[in-house]
Amino acid sequence: MVQGGPVVQLGVIVLSILGLWVGARLLVDAVVRLARRFGLSDLTIGLTIVAMGTSTPELSVSVDAALKGIGDIAVANVLGSNIYNLAFILGVVSLLRVIPIQKSLLHRDGLALLAATAVGGIALADLQVTRLEGVVLVGLFAGYTAYLLRTNRPEPSAADDSADTPSLTRAVTEQVSFRGRDVALLVGGLAVVLVSGDFMVVAASELARGAGISEWVIGGTIVAAGTSTPEFAVSLVAIQRGSLGVSVGNVVGSNIYNVTGILGVAAVVRPLAVSGVALETFAWLAVVSLLMVAALWTGRVLSRLEGGLFTASEIVRWVLGIR
Repeated sequence: MVQGGPVVQLGVIVLSILGLWVGARLLVDAVVRLARRFGLSDLTIGLTIVAMGTSTPELSVSVDAALKGIGDIAVANVLGSNIYNLAFILGVVSLLRVIPIQKSLLHRDGLALLAATAVGGIALADLQVTRLEGVVLVGLFAGYTAYLLRTNRPEPSAADDSADTPSLTRAVTEQVSFRGRDVALLVGGLAVVLVSGDFMVVAASELARGAGISEWVIGGTIVAAGTSTPEFAVSLVAIQRGSLGVSVGNVVGSNIYNVTGILGVAAVVRPLAVSGVALETFAWLAVVSLLMVAALWTGRVLSRLEGGLFTASEIVRWVLGIR
């Protein structure tokens, strides 16, 4: 229970977002260093290790909400984060710089994103996600990740070909070499994320009830954007370092993980029941996912105009949801 009025609860949410971001970065830094020791390519790390690391806040919040029996926040956080990742994060990044896309990322992982979204929609069709469906979702994510790791090949993109352009993962890891303290950083980051996620769920739920706003809206907007701050940070670092393809890989990988791994784990912990608005939010996610993949497929770039339209669509979603 978070004592205090709306101002205190908003303050707790803001501090929780900060905690989630710091904890996720500690996790990502430690895990990426470990992954690079095994020779994984930057793209594979972006799609798997970095994506899962930056999605740790979503995992923490959704599992914690499931344990508390707040299915709306658990699921809204996943769907809202996925919409926010595609429409706002990639939209803003493309406004800063046109994003060229690797062919393999587009054909293989773009289709995987659409497939994962469709499977998540099937699981939510009856407004609940059972433990069995959760196990299936987790299994699908495990299979996809295993496939990526088996077929791991360094594939430099047009944006990454220059010898003068360090990769995102090099940028993340260049300051601290691999040492035994990575284990301590990993454990510490996980602890910060778990504690922050718990405070965010409690504060968001109380704020929603006090303001007469549904838990679904709070989960799909404020909580979703807050838990997506690590993805936003990594994508911005990537574009600053010239690793444009990794910006997209991080987002695509996070979205696949969210709708299969995180939704699945939350349902395994406790079956999820959601309100009817979940289908409307999923429909929005399906349209945004399809339009994003189509935009990338047609030109293998995400232009500033397209990015602006996607960003505007997310602003409209927030206005329609909170009003």
